Amino acid sequence: MKMNNLNAETEEKVEIKLGNIKAKAYKIPTDKPESDGTIKWDSTTMIVVESEAAGYTGIGYTYTHSSAAELINDRLSGIIKNKNVMNIEARWYDLLHAIRNIGRPGLVSEAISAIDISLYDLKARILGIPLVSLLGEYNDGVEIYGSGGFTSYSISELQEQLSGWVDEGIPRVKMKIGREPSNDVERVRAAREAIGNEAELFVDANGAYTKKQALNKSIEFLKYGVSWYEEPVTSDDLEGLRLLRERVPAPIEVTAGEYGYDYFYFKRMLDAGSVDVLQADGTRCGGVTGFLKAGVLCEAANTPFSAHTAPAVHMHAGCCTKRLRHIEYFHDHVRIERMFFDGFPKPAGGRLVPDKSRPGLGFELKEKDIQKFEI
Repeated sequence: MKMNNLNAETEEKVEIKLGNIKAKAYKIPTDKPESDGTIKWDSTTMIVVESEAAGYTGIGYTYTHSSAAELINDRLSGIIKNKNVMNIEARWYDLLHAIRNIGRPGLVSEAISAIDISLYDLKARILGIPLVSLLGEYNDGVEIYGSGGFTSYSISELQEQLSGWVDEGIPRVKMKIGREPSNDVERVRAAREAIGNEAELFVDANGAYTKKQALNKSIEFLKYGVSWYEEPVTSDDLEGLRLLRERVPAPIEVTAGEYGYDYFYFKRMLDAGSVDVLQADGTRCGGVTGFLKAGVLCEAANTPFSAHTAPAVHMHAGCCTKRLRHIEYFHDHVRIERMFFDGFPKPAGGRLVPDKSRPGLGFELKEKDIQKFEI
């Protein structure tokens, strides 16, 4: 591990000015056509940010429209250039203040998320320590669940993917439902048959059901040991989520939160009693800074916490969040992060454990390998 004369005790006394911050957009085709309960897609767009200071480069990323790269390069990068990288929360608020008139939710928040992640990676590299150590480790690793099971998959493709994760030692898996509700119970039955009786089975409707549909389906799903019911109705319907949370049969848990772009959203969801487990996505909700704030809200509300997608980022931050239950080992993002990053972690025993011999996030960008995907 590369070291220097800085350490965590002196970091706040040191001023290291940010240099260039640049973003690039990449479009990566899926390996098969994919769909969930509400949309279809055949590619994923990734925005990669590189931030420079003191001869080091930090990497951050998000998954969103390519215009986020233009926003970063033309507007956001100049807001924090030449400011102190060691004070990341101050830089985070600099960015939030600067985007007041263009709106915070959605693409803008995703752009800020990618920058924030890159700054944390950069700061940890400057200090010569892994990001998990910079943030303050609570656990030495994080539990994961295999996620995919798209509605576009045939029954055999669904069974092969889910059982493959279980065979690899991942004891919980998630599948998509909701596109053809009349087929969902049979798909869930086939999934349970493939993974056996011991593995946990999660379902994700992506808000495709009505409240009554969702309640009726939950009774059927219980027969096949479903324990996680993600977005049975749209996450904008906090009252509907709370109604389902109160009425679906135990031990099924109602979950949502992946479309939260700020901690006010998460607070409203928790205050409304809408979820048994809150989800957050650090590539959407403000990067590492926003993700940790969501984790604090869960701790205060005594509510379990789960990370949505982007496992390479959430591994470190998740280790530093007391109420975290697990992170999503999402098929698309695992494929992409393996293609893009040298040092992408491999699961063992259903967990991801940060490599503490590598500073920052612990991976390097495979620049030559990914040029073909650049937009």
